[in-house]
Amino acid sequence: MQEVYDFVKECGTYYLATVEGDQPRVRPFGTVNIFEGKLYIQTGKVKDVSKQMHANPKVEICAFGKGKWVRIAGTAVADERIEAKQSMLDAYPNLQKSYKADDDNTEVLYIKDATATISAFGAEPKVIKW
Repeated sequence: MQEVYDFVKECGTYYLATVEGDQPRVRPFGTVNIFEGKLYIQTGKVKDVSKQMHANPKVEICAFGKGKWVRIAGTAVADERIEAKQSMLDAYPNLQKSYKADDDNTEVLYIKDATATISAFGAEPKVIKW
């Protein structure tokens, strides 16, 4: 998982896919963190993306950089603990203008039952599961 985290972090922007009814929804994200051995993302509870992940927690993440890409498929699980939220906010101090670990909006989710596939043109894909 560390290799996947490092790749996504270095890319800076990744794309998160969710489902709303029968319509896929994709948007850019930039927050990724490891806390207690789990890969986390962050959003606000008031956003549609949060509502979509609660209705259907199956997500995919895709990032591209240096001629390679990673696709991560898994299940998003909300973690309401202050410690998990604070860890994300500490990793991204710029978020602290809009989010607080103890507010009613900050949401962090970890990806479980994940399959990450790192690919490059002409190379065998590398699959990492956690």
